[in-house]
Amino acid sequence: MEAKINEFMEALKARTAGEAEFHQAAQEVVESVWETYDSNPKYKNAKILEKMCEPERTIMFRVPWINDNGEVEINRGYRVEFNSAIGPYKGGLRFHPSVTLSALKFLGFEQTFKNSLTTLPMGGGKGGSDFNAKGRSDNEIMRFCQSFMTELCKHIGPNTDVPAGDIGVGGREIGYLFGQYKRIRNEFTGVLTGKPLEFGGSLIRPEATGFGAVYFAQHMVAENKETLEGKTVALSGFGNVTWGAALKLVELGAKVVTVSGPDGYVYDKEGLDAEKIDYLLDLRASNNDVVAPYAEKFGAEFFAGKKPWEAKVDMAFPCAIQNELNEEDAKLLVTNGCKYVVETSNMGCTAEAMLYLVDNCAFAPGKAANAGGVAVSGLEMSQNSLRFNWTAEEVDAKLSRIMKDIHDTCVKFGTKDGKINYVNGANIGGFVKVAEAMVAQGCV
Repeated sequence: MEAKINEFMEALKARTAGEAEFHQAAQEVVESVWETYDSNPKYKNAKILEKMCEPERTIMFRVPWINDNGEVEINRGYRVEFNSAIGPYKGGLRFHPSVTLSALKFLGFEQTFKNSLTTLPMGGGKGGSDFNAKGRSDNEIMRFCQSFMTELCKHIGPNTDVPAGDIGVGGREIGYLFGQYKRIRNEFTGVLTGKPLEFGGSLIRPEATGFGAVYFAQHMVAENKETLEGKTVALSGFGNVTWGAALKLVELGAKVVTVSGPDGYVYDKEGLDAEKIDYLLDLRASNNDVVAPYAEKFGAEFFAGKKPWEAKVDMAFPCAIQNELNEEDAKLLVTNGCKYVVETSNMGCTAEAMLYLVDNCAFAPGKAANAGGVAVSGLEMSQNSLRFNWTAEEVDAKLSRIMKDIHDTCVKFGTKDGKINYVNGANIGGFVKVAEAMVAQGCV
């Protein structure tokens, strides 16, 4: 089996040279699903796995715009429409200097399986630009968003492709993008999710990724006859995802002792509370991406240039960006007694870290654990179609149920010899649903 996997991956890498992040994501999935794929003639005959590794459509375009000094600036825009077998393409837009085609392909590929796991009718896609909003005025951001959407609007729609926000794309950017789409297309539709509440957004969408990860973790610890109450937790980052996770963890009785930024991490032995979480939210809203001020305000310890994975905790939630937790970090966590790692950012662990954690603790992959964000985006699409809004309690209850279903799918497909491999469970569970739909729809 290993020889066949290597042959498959070598052929894929030859076709997609230089796309390291995509290769990492594909390798993980191919290794997990190969036995299921190879033993099923209808999947092999239709070359389903080969199709899944090839986007249905990749769109790349120029984004010219004018800054406040009257100078023309040019960025590059992308939309990778990966797979629409079970529904319209669905996935975020990321505005960040690190955006490349490889990064977006890995994210769109992962999104296909993640969306499948939610049980909602959504395909997989991802997009964005190498635009950096740091230091830009609101008018500059608006002009960039309008130029970006002028091209993107030709390729998206409520029944075709429904983008959302991601890193660098929050409510402000979604508003500018939606306004330009409506202006050009002359239609008010649910073409974007993550919208402000005033024009079609869903309650608890900003918190949803973090909330969902905590609900998934709640079921993980229950498998070991434990609860979240009293658990010490390390979180990375301090954006929306970290905020949502911190809120729900504190509500359920856990003690969150770390948050981090590019300057280092804060260790707060007393744990976060409502006041501290609100302060972090205000800090982020001020375009301040460092966490040292938190330590100064609340008398916590600050570790410059370090990552939070050296802290002694029961659980760790990488919440910031891909590959933020490496094998050395993983070994340090396990040595210090960490029993659960919940990947809350997309592919937050390196491949080596993931393999080590699967063998040494309970590890939840991002495509399962962080599906809460896209799940509530799917619920936002439903509310837009119905021209109706559910209460926060109704959305939260639906999210909790979806995360339980995702956990149950992981257990169903990932249990072998009494041990749950959540990576295999998520990959196989997501794969089977998409594969069946692709077989049924023929050679397209």
